[in-house]
Amino acid sequence: MMKKIVLGIEGMSCAACSSAIEKYLNKQDGITYVSVNLVMANATVEYDQNILSLKQIENFIKEVGYKSTGLYKMTDETKKVKKQKSWLIFFGVLLVVLLYVSMGTMFGLPVFEFMDMNKNSIVFATILLCLTLPYLVYGFDIFKNGTKTLFHRAPNMDTLVTLGVFASLVYSIYAYVMVTMGHIEFVHSLYFESCCVIVFFIKLGRFVDRASKNKTKKAISELVQITPNFAFIKKDGKEKQVSIDEIKKGDIVICRAGEKIAVDGIVVEGSAHIDESFITGESKPVGKQKNARVIAGSLNLEGIIEYRAEKIGKDSTVSEIVRLVVEATNTKMPIAKIADKVSGFFVPVVMLIAVLTFVVYVCIGQSINIALSTFVTVLVVACPCSLGLATPLAIVVSEGMCAKNGILVKKSETLEIANKTNVVVFDKTGTLTYGKLKISKMIKSSNFTDEKLLQIACSVESKSNHPISTAFKKKLKEKNISLLDVENFKNLDGLGLEGKVDNKKIVLGNSKILKLYNIKNTLKNEEKKLASEGNSIVFMAIDGKIVCLFGINDILKENAKDIVKKLQNNGIEVFMLTGDNEITAKTFANQLNLNNVVANVMPSEKAKFIKKLKNEKKVVMMVGDGINDSPALASADIGVSVSNGTDIAMNSADVILVNDNISKISDLFTISKKTIKNIKENLFWAFFYNCFMIPIAMGIFRPLGVAINPMIAGIAMVLSSLTVVFNALRLQLSKLKGENENV
Repeated sequence: MMKKIVLGIEGMSCAACSSAIEKYLNKQDGITYVSVNLVMANATVEYDQNILSLKQIENFIKEVGYKSTGLYKMTDETKKVKKQKSWLIFFGVLLVVLLYVSMGTMFGLPVFEFMDMNKNSIVFATILLCLTLPYLVYGFDIFKNGTKTLFHRAPNMDTLVTLGVFASLVYSIYAYVMVTMGHIEFVHSLYFESCCVIVFFIKLGRFVDRASKNKTKKAISELVQITPNFAFIKKDGKEKQVSIDEIKKGDIVICRAGEKIAVDGIVVEGSAHIDESFITGESKPVGKQKNARVIAGSLNLEGIIEYRAEKIGKDSTVSEIVRLVVEATNTKMPIAKIADKVSGFFVPVVMLIAVLTFVVYVCIGQSINIALSTFVTVLVVACPCSLGLATPLAIVVSEGMCAKNGILVKKSETLEIANKTNVVVFDKTGTLTYGKLKISKMIKSSNFTDEKLLQIACSVESKSNHPISTAFKKKLKEKNISLLDVENFKNLDGLGLEGKVDNKKIVLGNSKILKLYNIKNTLKNEEKKLASEGNSIVFMAIDGKIVCLFGINDILKENAKDIVKKLQNNGIEVFMLTGDNEITAKTFANQLNLNNVVANVMPSEKAKFIKKLKNEKKVVMMVGDGINDSPALASADIGVSVSNGTDIAMNSADVILVNDNISKISDLFTISKKTIKNIKENLFWAFFYNCFMIPIAMGIFRPLGVAINPMIAGIAMVLSSLTVVFNALRLQLSKLKGENENV
């Protein structure tokens, strides 16, 4: 039995870390899928429960040098960041003191005579050593992780830093011993301050990195915190305040104006206007009355309602959205594989370059001081951090933007595919139209009364879940029609319905069902007239003869024409697929200024049409209702489901629009375009930095007067990561609405 879990991971610092965990876990029997997210500090693992347990997987993570913190939870890290900031300030001040002591005389600054490097070398060296010791404690987590991953043969950035710091430290301690033995010239071979500067700037970089990552997770964490802590429930006729955890399924919850909905539920009393913008991206309040669904976290703007708790805790819509978004951030785009491949061998190659550089410097007669300094500089300047952050940071930001705008993208690769999409195929009913169907006209061809024909039709249609059946169900309520018993009911996919009422064989459906049962169409002219008025046609036959023709009416969504125009203006081919006849289909298509129309198609034929487009080397997005169009959605490169928020858990599309606003497709294309551009920029800067800085660190340009030391290398490494971080954060400043026609 397969199970998918998301585990929190502690100790990751760069792309080499996430790459090492992925490789090690993928080697284990029973694990079928692993994706590690450096930004979210978690790993999605799919495994066979018959072979492995959660504890065994956590042990595997421990074996590779990291720690599992159990099932992943979104947590507020504000306190942790504040604590890190306090320590950073303390060690920053201490570093200023250290640098003043070690370099003050070089710049002619006044120093106490007892710590003058030339006059009291032993005291000077001892002070530097004492000031260095706190930094060894401060950077202990780096050294511990770097050493552990080295022994596990999965070296990472911490390994590079650890080797660099300890190489400097060991040589400095050797020089210190020589100074104490009277060899005063070794006072110029002390690198204690380099060790401290490297540790400080690594910590500074990680502090900024953590703070930046928290910003990228803001849109997701807001969803977690959107629900209230307390609510009022009705118990024994009285109101009682309870915590959200105390609410049980079936409880009647009261919500007044200004309060938030505590859990998903169904209104049983009252009416109100609810703001659901946090989940749908739409600011327009939604009217809620009896039997309407309400979603946890939405805000009651006016009115008072009582609702029955339906989904609580992990089953709620908000929890489902958070789960999907977190899982999506853990999937990887094809473009990310470039960084993954490089990260896999990056650290070992850098270590090799550093060692070879040291050996070459010694062989050509350079001093040990210069050789060691160059060795440490190469180790410190190399930065797999920027490579590792390039893709996941942009993905987390864009996924958060999508979620905030009512777009749930289940796999990050969808954002990359969307950037290549050149064909969008829309279903008609419920996608381009509101799907609020009604019976507009009824043409008889029998001696049955209108009431009897409606009673028979509504009885058969009541057994179906097809959108067209909703028109009959509405009529059922309007006319207060009593249902008849239906026997031998059959749902003929893409054709219609069959059943037996009062021992009479009833057939309801489109023109194709007439051919299936060899029923002669005696109402062709009436059919054409109704179709030309934009009606979907439903034939009803009793015992092999047409007795009635129903015209089912629907209207286009107000934004349908705009989104079709936007897509066409951007060179995207737009198609409309529908089970309606050609006349009805073309009537709607004319309103949309759309030429590509395919009518009279069954659900299976929609899927074939999608495959035909893909065979023509086109990248296809299919937009449908998520139920009747599921074969077509699954066949497309991207399946987009127009759905309401409560259907999320059951939906199998790649993208879910959590309300029926198809204009969000434009936002999806915009986010996709900006995300891919941002990732490419990040990867460029990450590769450019390493290609540029490593040769400088090796001293290749030293004859030209261009050289750096370990301290400058530490600063440069931090700046390279920050370049990528801040570039990714620019995505959050992107505006989706009010832009030009380009998507």
